[in-house]
Amino acid sequence: MKKITSCLVTCCFATAAMAHDPVILDVQVEKLGMSWRVDVTLEHPDTGWDHYADGWEVLDSEGNRLGHRVLHHPHVNEQPFTRSLTNLQIPDGTREIFVKAHCSVDGWSGAPVRVELTP
Repeated sequence: MKKITSCLVTCCFATAAMAHDPVILDVQVEKLGMSWRVDVTLEHPDTGWDHYADGWEVLDSEGNRLGHRVLHHPHVNEQPFTRSLTNLQIPDGTREIFVKAHCSVDGWSGAPVRVELTP
């Protein structure tokens, strides 16, 4: 008698959790002497070290990075939150900057936030 072994194969398809880009709620800029201070308020459903908003950048109108603010830890219980970048050098004559946020899992947020500069 021949023994037939039946194998049950279960395929599990992981469904990605809803991706949530960090949302920039507010950007404040202030000229301090020859440099600028940029304060960014953002919100993100940080879950801990495995998934959190880990930075934001300031770009010129050509997409060149003018500055980058690293967020060194998750802000699970502090939402929304504001962090600053000081001593930012912005070329003379620049009339606008753009800010994009970054998530440790999902990468860069969608469209950047446009901010007009008033010297």
